[in-house]
Amino acid sequence: MVARTYPDDDPTTALTRTEIAILDRLVSDTGNRGAKPGTLQLYLTKLARLGGYLARASDPLPGNTVVWRGLRRLADIQIGADLNVGASCG
Repeated sequence: MVARTYPDDDPTTALTRTEIAILDRLVSDTGNRGAKPGTLQLYLTKLARLGGYLARASDPLPGNTVVWRGLRRLADIQIGADLNVGASCG
């Protein structure tokens, strides 16, 4: 909801730097629906795309369901990355 109220805010308002880095690596900036680079709105769209949102020009803004799916996938990916880093250290 913060991204809808303040779309040009810094993405660290809602996401950690690790989550932002993962989204940057996994989801391209194409199809960002006109969001400015480095804004909360861009990362909300990336998160929604991770949850299955297509971000076509005629699509409405992403809803709660695709954002929730994206958050769940992002959390799973982050756990996997953390486990991989831990395995390589031991």
